[in-house]
Amino acid sequence: MTTYDLIIWVGAALTLAGLAGLVWCILTVTRARRRGIDDAALRVKMRGVLAVNMAALAASTIGLMMVVIGIILSR
Repeated sequence: MTTYDLIIWVGAALTLAGLAGLVWCILTVTRARRRGIDDAALRVKMRGVLAVNMAALAASTIGLMMVVIGIILSR
């Protein structure tokens, strides 16, 4: 396994971790909305989920960049 293969696999793992975080965010907000909690409590819940959502999006983006860079540099 070359260094570029390692970059590709680490990037793929990071992308999947970010995707899992995004799915968690979607499920958490959906559950909170179905409970029918008041608007203020929903905003507090969404504020916490927003930080995880942004981190998951960043992880997915960095992972995809690693995959693309690994593929380009391995040629």
